Amino acid sequence: SSVLIQGDTGTGKGMIASAIHYHSINHRGPFVQVNCAAIPENLLESELFGHVKGAFTGAIDDRTGRFEQAHRGTLFLDEIGELSPGMQAKLLRVVEEKQFEKVGGSKTVKVDVRIIAATNKQIEQIVKDNQFRRDLFYRLNIIPIKVPPLRERMEDVSLLVDHFIEKFSYKMGKDIKAMTPEVLDIFMRYPWPGNVRELESVMEFAFIQCNDDYLGS
Repeated sequence: SSVLIQGDTGTGKGMIASAIHYHSINHRGPFVQVNCAAIPENLLESELFGHVKGAFTGAIDDRTGRFEQAHRGTLFLDEIGELSPGMQAKLLRVVEEKQFEKVGGSKTVKVDVRIIAATNKQIEQIVKDNQFRRDLFYRLNIIPIKVPPLRERMEDVSLLVDHFIEKFSYKMGKDIKAMTPEVLDIFMRYPWPGNVRELESVMEFAFIQCNDDYLGS
């Protein structure tokens, strides 16, 4: 079933999408991410669905799109609220029929993909304002998840600190065991306006600076 995650920028929607994938029946399949807001409109269709050689100027080879790459896995569509009406219509068809044609192609490509979509917009409102298709919203919103800002779930800070210690220990080849209680207390009282993304950046910087067994010692 499709999942729709709503939350402010930096609240960890991508982490949640990844966790859903790796704890699902599709966990052995690929987890493919696309930021719909980061790709120009004229390139997004090719990015999602691929293209055939000669489809447009510069299409010198066939290209596999993200939907095909995510076959038997999960496609995470971030910032879904930024899609144009035309792209919304094309996405709706794939969600409903599980098939599409590449840009410039006539052959139908069938895919088995779970879609996890995310947005930092109040999507119910943009549906009411006719900026987002109601039928597509209902198709994506099978399992809705609303992620509050980090300041409203401060109990998660210590869990996220542990997660980032594990992540950056592996990434940087350091054996940092934990964060000192004094620094953790500061973290627990800070409002984190940049949400999980800000916390991750602070943790990464702390790791770069740390040469001890404990962060903050």
